[in-house]
Amino acid sequence: MKKKVLITEKLLASCEQAIIDRLNGVRLYEQEDPEAFLKEHGREFPAVAGFAIPGELIEALPNLGLIANFGVGYDGVDIKAAKARSIAVTNTPDVLNDAMAEITIGLMVSLARRLPQADRYVRERLWPEGSFPLQNQLTGKTVGIVGLGRIGKEIARLCEALKMRVVYFGRNKQSNIPFVYYDNLMEMAADVDWLVVATPGGAATNSLVNKKVLTALGPEGFLVNVARGSVVEEKALVELLQNGGVAGAALDVFADEPNVPDELLTLDNVVLSPHQGSATHQTRFAMGALVVANLEAFFAGEPLLTRVI
Repeated sequence: MKKKVLITEKLLASCEQAIIDRLNGVRLYEQEDPEAFLKEHGREFPAVAGFAIPGELIEALPNLGLIANFGVGYDGVDIKAAKARSIAVTNTPDVLNDAMAEITIGLMVSLARRLPQADRYVRERLWPEGSFPLQNQLTGKTVGIVGLGRIGKEIARLCEALKMRVVYFGRNKQSNIPFVYYDNLMEMAADVDWLVVATPGGAATNSLVNKKVLTALGPEGFLVNVARGSVVEEKALVELLQNGGVAGAALDVFADEPNVPDELLTLDNVVLSPHQGSATHQTRFAMGALVVANLEAFFAGEPLLTRVI
C-alpha cells in the first residue's frame, strides 16, 4: 500500500512534520480549494489524521482505511460512516490521563479557594484593607465522578490523595473498584458535594447532566466539566448559577467552543478555562507520537495500537 496521509486540520507541529516526512502527509487545510482538491486527489489517501472527520469527508476518500484521531475523544468522527465502510479508527488514550486529572484538581482548588479572585485581590491592592474572605477546602468532601474511565480513575486517585470520598456513576458497575457505585445520576448528584464530569461526548451523553441533575446537586454543590460541553445542559447550568441553585462551576469545555455564553463571563462563582485539559507540551507530544505510531502500523500491515472500531 502506498503511504499517503491526509492531514485534515492543523495538528501539533511535530506530529504533522513526522507524518509529512515519514508518511507522505498532505495538509488539506492549506489547500486553496479543499473541495476541488478532494475531487481530484481523494482516491490517493488510504489514511487521514485529524480530529474532525465528518461523513462528507469520508465519502470523498473512497480508498480510506484508517482514521487516526488526534485525541482520546472521537466524537468528531462520523463513526456510523466509518463502520459502514469498515474503516478503522484509532485514538490517543492513556497518554493524557495525568494532564486531564491535573487540570481537574486545579479547577476544583481554584473554585473552592477562589484563586482567580484572590489573585485579583492582591493585584488590585485590596489586601491592606483587610484579609481575603475565608473559603472552602476539598478535604472531607464527597466527589461524584460521572464516567469512571481511564481519566476518571486518575481523577479519583488524586481526589483520594486530597482525602475526599469518591463515588461514581456509569453505565455499569465496575469490578475491583473500591468506590460506591450509583446507577442513577440524579441520586448521586444529590449525595455529593462535587460533581466531576469526565465521560465521553457524543449522542449517548448529550445533556446527560441536565437541569434535574443540576438541581439535585443543589445550592451547596459544585460542578466541574472536563469532558465535552454537550454533556452538560449549559442553559440550565447558567440559570442555576445565577439564582443560587448551584454553588459554582469550573468549566474547561463549552457547548459552542470557542464561544462562551456572555452570562458565564459575568458570574463570580465560576472558573473558566479554554479547553486546555490535555494542552501540555509533554502530553500533546505523546498524543502526536501515538497518532504517527498508529499510522505506521497501518501501512506496515501490523495491529493498530489503539483501535476503537
